[in-house]
Amino acid sequence: MTFPTSRRALLLGLPALLLAAGTAGAAWMMRVPSDLDLSREKATEAGLYMAAVAPVEEPVTVGPMHAWTVTLTDRDGAPLDGARITVDGGMPQHGHGLPTSPAVTQDLGGGRYLIEGMKFNMPGWWELDLSIEGPAGTDSVTFDLVL
Repeated sequence: MTFPTSRRALLLGLPALLLAAGTAGAAWMMRVPSDLDLSREKATEAGLYMAAVAPVEEPVTVGPMHAWTVTLTDRDGAPLDGARITVDGGMPQHGHGLPTSPAVTQDLGGGRYLIEGMKFNMPGWWELDLSIEGPAGTDSVTFDLVL
């Protein structure tokens, strides 16, 4: 049995190999981990605050701009007013951040804050990272979202 070693075989085989590797890599990147915490309310990392996120409008879809409400309380459940919140995030499996620069645009009172400028440009697993500066100190929380 002889194996083709011609230039033609190499020119046909190499693109096929690259296509197969690319397809396998894309399939791996789209696989959502089964152990994600998809809750929209949780304690911050150091436990200084409780945070909840909710989209202003459901369903959350790929493409359009979204607004979200963040609700913050202290450990005792009292509303956290006057906090400073920065917003970040992205797609961990793809290695890129959010395609926009969402920010808190309003303090709605009662520990509620409006985030505007959120956009998801593809389906899959997204993280929404909030850094919170309040009276008890600086803390952070990450929310997992799957679109």
